[in-house]
Amino acid sequence: MSFFVPVRRILLILVLAGCASAASAQQAARTRLSIAGLERPVEVLRDHWGIAHIYAATEHDLFFTQGYLAARDRLFQLEVWRRQATGTVAEILGPRELRRDIGARLFRFRGDLEAELRHYHPRGPAIIGAFVEGINARISEVAADTAQWPIELRLLGVAPKAWTPDVVISRHQGLLGNIDEELRVGRAVTRIGAERVKFLSAFGPGDPLLELDTAIVPERLFDDILGTYRAFRTAVRFSPDDVAPWARAAAGGAFGPALIDSVNRRDLGSNNWVVSGRLTQHGFPIMANDPHRALAAPSLRHWVHLVGPGWNVIGGGEPSLPGVSIGHNEHGAWGLTIFETDGEDLYVYRTDPRNPERYWYRGAWVAMRGIADTIRVKGAATAVVRHRYTRHGPVVYLDSANHLAYAVRAAWMETGGAPYLASLRMDQARTWEEFREACTWSHIPGENMVWADTSGTIGWQAVGIAPIRRRWSGLVPVPGDGRYEWDGYLPIRDLPHAANPPDGFIATANNDLIPRGYAHTEGVGFSWSDPFRWARVAEELGSGRRHAMADMMRLQTDYLSIPARTLVPLLAGLRAGEEGTESARRALLAWDYRLDPASVAAGIYAGWERELRSDMARRLVPEAARPHLGAPALSRIIDWMLAPPGELGPEPLAVRDSIALGALSRAIATLTQQLGPDRSAWRYGQPAYKHVVLRHPLGGVVADSLRTLFEVGPAPRGGSAYTVNQTGNGNLQTSGASFRIIVDTRDWDASVGMNTPGQSGDPRSPYYRNLFDLWATDQFFPLAYSRTRVETVTAERLELRPR
Repeated sequence: MSFFVPVRRILLILVLAGCASAASAQQAARTRLSIAGLERPVEVLRDHWGIAHIYAATEHDLFFTQGYLAARDRLFQLEVWRRQATGTVAEILGPRELRRDIGARLFRFRGDLEAELRHYHPRGPAIIGAFVEGINARISEVAADTAQWPIELRLLGVAPKAWTPDVVISRHQGLLGNIDEELRVGRAVTRIGAERVKFLSAFGPGDPLLELDTAIVPERLFDDILGTYRAFRTAVRFSPDDVAPWARAAAGGAFGPALIDSVNRRDLGSNNWVVSGRLTQHGFPIMANDPHRALAAPSLRHWVHLVGPGWNVIGGGEPSLPGVSIGHNEHGAWGLTIFETDGEDLYVYRTDPRNPERYWYRGAWVAMRGIADTIRVKGAATAVVRHRYTRHGPVVYLDSANHLAYAVRAAWMETGGAPYLASLRMDQARTWEEFREACTWSHIPGENMVWADTSGTIGWQAVGIAPIRRRWSGLVPVPGDGRYEWDGYLPIRDLPHAANPPDGFIATANNDLIPRGYAHTEGVGFSWSDPFRWARVAEELGSGRRHAMADMMRLQTDYLSIPARTLVPLLAGLRAGEEGTESARRALLAWDYRLDPASVAAGIYAGWERELRSDMARRLVPEAARPHLGAPALSRIIDWMLAPPGELGPEPLAVRDSIALGALSRAIATLTQQLGPDRSAWRYGQPAYKHVVLRHPLGGVVADSLRTLFEVGPAPRGGSAYTVNQTGNGNLQTSGASFRIIVDTRDWDASVGMNTPGQSGDPRSPYYRNLFDLWATDQFFPLAYSRTRVETVTAERLELRPR
């Protein structure tokens, strides 16, 4: 039987279903369904912005329904997630995905599943079990009717398969650690030495050890050591050959975008803050959070409102996980940003020349543990593989010719390492102390958790499983011979934290917030985002004004660039010889430093900053280190522009000035070439310059008629990676705040949110792209919480009854 449906029929289904859904939404239609697995009737009110407000009489039914609705909205996403988690992608995409599957199975959690599920909540096995049952109930509904499958699965000819709890606790998509950075730094140290690497980097706090142990063979670090690790950690990319022939893109089409496009790590980040009632107009705390991840259609986050015995929580998480990771209940609100705990290390072993599966550890040869496995591969023979493990972790590379092996020790492979699942405990917190206690169960990822509650308390607790290294930094590979062992994990309560500080606010933005003199620096990382977003938030919140919700909305979408405010004044005492460059210099000096989409000066600045960074990198980063270190952080570039180093030559100030003018001249030449000589056409936000298109995993591999249904955009954008409204440093915005929330603890119904392009992953749904225009113009939707307010914004009613 063929599961493919001709394109014309798909298009007709889309149009008819879209019209029907829109009409239902306008009438707030009531739909009744009977579903096997429910204990009691459940009511779901879906609001105009696509959020499902679930009212259940039992905890089981609450999470069953969350799973069921997640599968109704995002079944294609969930099926791809399931295959990544179980290492079964090659089964549908062939040999090119075999290495991914090997990596997924190599790093699979193999501990006590019952203890693992109970870690996240005392009733974790029942909650996660109910969530999985709900997903499977939806899969059972559509199993025999391909017309109800997501369009993507029909085009791929792939049937959705049942979930199990071990899929939920997979770590494959988490923000896990720094193993790739560790290898790159080790390679750079090999090429240019530890001190030069430190000069070019922005490590801190403190002075990390980067010297390689003499037992490390430097040249062997350039082998493909982490290929298998990277394979299972990257998003799935599709080929035109994967979809039905009549749906494929024209000949020569490239692989489509990943489910979540890869972006520069420095472009990723998040903002959150809590403001005391002392600094708000109404006297109650406010919490704001905008996590920054890669942008895509469908979106990464999924909103839900869970109301049941012991639960009344609203917010967002990932559709594959039960509960809410960012949001509020009736007592308090919380949000997160990444806190750089370093939970990975690369161990290098000397292996026995007579038996490569034995490694040297503390004076003796020790046998690796082996697990045999078979992997089905579409279009090829079943692959028979052997997973190897040392006492430290999975062996990712075995170099028998040079008698070496490499393993990754990963704290996230311990019990409790599933990303965000400990939020289940946070969802029921009633006080700051209860929230802090819930935080102690949150191992992955490392996060800055902030809290604001109705009693007036605001707080911050860094979380994450943080290995204690007594003798090394964790920034370079180390021998696995027993001399470099972790000394346990730092208790989460000992990570940085604060409550009700004198400033009246707490803000985090992935930057270094480690208190100077902190007693446990061995348990935290050395790599942080540049501080510009945090500094901008802090100067606004610390301005002395009293803040309202409108101020928080403006701040979350703020485009003022602190780097621009720092760099542009360097042009004040200069004069360019070319009239075009001189005119641009004067325009920048008259500018307000806001990277507004309508601003021509913002477009000039963005081009200038790019050229500055490129020029400085060429001058200061040795060619041998560039593949490993990349361009220096902008904070280092600014340091060198303000206080030019001697490496620039005998007259560093003069060289600095020539760099500034030369970069501006090149930026003007590039803008003229790309946008024409008319400077009024150089406005920053436009499809030819700074813009956004939300790519779909199949968008690049299907015919244009389908691609336009899947993908969303373009729309003009402003900002950069360093503005609070973080949009990355590329012309095409690929990362940023797809999800936003601002919570008013005085009146929960006065809170606001955003999720782009919409709640649904089905292009047939009116909730697939309905939020994109609001998001692209930096707006919010109201976040109804009380039943009375939810009723006023209800677009659809769904009654679920036990079968």
